[in-house]
Amino acid sequence: MSYQAPLKEMAFVMNQLAGLSEICKYPGFQASELDAQMTQAILEESAKFSQEVLDPLNWSADCAPGSLQGDEVFTAKGFKEAYQLLVAGGWQGVVHPQEYGGQGLPKLLATACTEMMNSANLSFALCPLLTDGAIEALLTAASDEIKHSYLPNMISGKWTGTMNLTEPQAGSDLSLVRTKAIAEPDGRYKIFGTKIYITYGEHDLAENIIHLVLARTPDAPEGVKGISLFVVPKFLVNPDASLGERNDVHCVSIEHKLGIKASPTAVLQFGDHGGATGYLVGQENRGLEYMFIMMNAARFNVGMQGVAIAERAYQRAVQYAKERLQSRDLSGSNGPVAIIHHPDVKRMLLTMRAYTQATRSLAYVGAAAQDASHQAVDPQEKILAQTFFEFLVPIIKGFSTEVSVEVASLGIQVHGGMGYIEETGAAQHFRDARILPIYEGTTAIQANDLVGRKTLRDGGAVAKRIAKQIETTETQLATHASDAALMMLSHLKPARLAFEEVVEYVLQNAKQDIKAVFGGSVTYLKLAGLTLSGWQMARTLLIAEELANEDPEFYAAKVTTAIFFAQQLLTQVPGLAVAVTQGGKSLNAMTADQF
Repeated sequence: MSYQAPLKEMAFVMNQLAGLSEICKYPGFQASELDAQMTQAILEESAKFSQEVLDPLNWSADCAPGSLQGDEVFTAKGFKEAYQLLVAGGWQGVVHPQEYGGQGLPKLLATACTEMMNSANLSFALCPLLTDGAIEALLTAASDEIKHSYLPNMISGKWTGTMNLTEPQAGSDLSLVRTKAIAEPDGRYKIFGTKIYITYGEHDLAENIIHLVLARTPDAPEGVKGISLFVVPKFLVNPDASLGERNDVHCVSIEHKLGIKASPTAVLQFGDHGGATGYLVGQENRGLEYMFIMMNAARFNVGMQGVAIAERAYQRAVQYAKERLQSRDLSGSNGPVAIIHHPDVKRMLLTMRAYTQATRSLAYVGAAAQDASHQAVDPQEKILAQTFFEFLVPIIKGFSTEVSVEVASLGIQVHGGMGYIEETGAAQHFRDARILPIYEGTTAIQANDLVGRKTLRDGGAVAKRIAKQIETTETQLATHASDAALMMLSHLKPARLAFEEVVEYVLQNAKQDIKAVFGGSVTYLKLAGLTLSGWQMARTLLIAEELANEDPEFYAAKVTTAIFFAQQLLTQVPGLAVAVTQGGKSLNAMTADQF
């Protein structure tokens, strides 16, 4: 079953929920002459590339994912040709500045293109995803010399980028990073160390790989305050941007993984032959600050990977459920019917559909906020958009990826025993999805960020402002007063009140019982994800009822999906609030020896 990009659904979310037309009015986008017709053309071309080039390689690459030969990685059959088409189509540069050869289009539009690539072939899409993050970090923190030397070829896709954080002894605790950077008289640095879990750290898709590496100078302070960021290219770059000699960075192994098998995850060794040449990004000892720019970009995009895999798993399950004949209809039938007519199969499919549409809506709204944070003319609008986007990032990453695992698991369940057989393809989505709540910061790391940086740091100001926006939607539901709107209101309001209760609990208890608060952090993240996604489904319901006459079938399905979300998923929120406010203390009462 081939992937079909949900262009109609994407257009609805971008235009009706995320406000693409308003985004396009910002001065920074006016030069691109972006309008509805051009937007549709870009989406259609992206769909064509994803459906016709990437999707056919997904299964074959999972079965034969490429190999390490010496210190070179040869990617799966067809990947190199597909990557050249990605470069030729300009897909790496959609969102990046025209100054360096990009197209300078809205993040909102690029997000839809990202979703399609990841739905079609998650393993392949990881390469441009990491390059995007590296580009963002260099745009923000690098010197003009480094920008002009590296960004044009990275934005074109001619070169790719990586993020090198983790080391064997460090894991997620970057304070333990031990890779060394020794200053040279000419201003360059010699890099020595080992980095693990480096996505596309070695491959044959592009002529050069630009590694962004966290390392310590000899006199750096201990902990995260002593980390610096360096550009370490696979091949050194000459002043005219041509390639020079091979740098002293080599792949010593690639991981054998549960999923995303065709994405080479490398162990890289720096400096075994005298030292890898590196170039300082920004100032010494500010590396983690700069790397967080890249990590935030990657975390948002990983959240979109969750949406993408959920969409792909849903499409496959629906197709199978329409074709698989089994058992008679409960209301009577002459013989076996397609399983999509059975109530529990509908429940599973609607759960998959509701989660996918809700998380997509929240992510696209977040992308629009990031566009506003960069392009809005009013400084206050920029600040509000930036803080809103930053609050959403751990939710989009943490909640959407956890949802993707549940959705992919349901996809296997819909298939029954056939779902457990690799040839149906359902199992691959589950295996691929399982990494998403882990890499670029586990769900617990996202939840800790939500508690610490996004709730406690500003005294809950952004969280409370979001609650007020949800309350405005509640007023609109009450005014609209249809049966569906009132049903949604009856569940959205208790969810919002529970969200406010948890925010207040975090604020009041963090100092006196910090372990109890953080014991409920992942549950808080899930609660926030459900509440904010439910808010987007409530907005969807209002718009769908207003536009019902334009496309009755499409909008009726959206209303039904929104009601299902409210009744079956949003109703979990008050119970989750109890788990946060009461459960943290009890879980910490269990001693290590009692396990």
